[in-house]
Amino acid sequence: MASTHPAGAGASGPPAKVLVEPDGPVLRITLDRPAKANALDADMIEQLSRALTRLSEDSGLRAAVIHGNGKHFTGGLDLASVAPRLAAGDDSLLPRDGRDPWGLYRAPAGKPVVTAVHGRCFTAGLELVLNSEICVAAEDTVFGQQEVSRGIIALGGAPIRLPQRVGWGNAMRYLLTGDTFDAREAWRIGLVQEVVPAGEQLDRAMELAHRIAAQAPLAVQATLTDARAVLAGHVEASAAALQGDVGPRLFATADAAEGVTSLIERRPPVFRGR
Repeated sequence: MASTHPAGAGASGPPAKVLVEPDGPVLRITLDRPAKANALDADMIEQLSRALTRLSEDSGLRAAVIHGNGKHFTGGLDLASVAPRLAAGDDSLLPRDGRDPWGLYRAPAGKPVVTAVHGRCFTAGLELVLNSEICVAAEDTVFGQQEVSRGIIALGGAPIRLPQRVGWGNAMRYLLTGDTFDAREAWRIGLVQEVVPAGEQLDRAMELAHRIAAQAPLAVQATLTDARAVLAGHVEASAAALQGDVGPRLFATADAAEGVTSLIERRPPVFRGR
């Protein structure tokens, strides 16, 4: 793979706590604050935002994987540094110019994201999972959305997205108690899509991301946009767009012709995004 680079940290700026590493069309994004359980402070939120902005804006990138170095994916927000600012009404933690890592305050990354989680996946980390398309969890993963036990509310959208992902009762079971749960329970309720042996989650997530990146980019983005619109409650508008513009436009692309030709010729397709 290519060398790893910091996301938005310069020589005179904050230390790199989020690393980015392009692997062909897949951007590997690494939470890299292992001594602090990858707890997200203001610098990490900013750097993660820049990484997701790069994913959206770089035409050579088609998908991303987010994972964490060390023993944990992330323990959530670094409350020691973040909570006083939030309590004082300081909203500068929310990215203003780049992509919002939770896709709640600003549009999410326009390309699919796969999360590879292990160890602790708490609060803001679970919300990163909820803002991803696919999650691969190591069997040692422990999940928790524990804001209710701290007298606060999840700011990254868990009260909105968790019921959508796992159903009302499953979501309330954990949102209202603050109880933790393991990878098998996360799979049972539909939060994660695969559970793998510890240490294999990144390889499996990268494999899935590369499989997505090998598909027709315009079709992937149209599918993602349409599915997100339905989740947001815009079912009729989404159906109208499919029938009136999106569907016919995709059928007229070179990639659509390549998809049919490759099927007839019994060979893997080569999509070019046009």
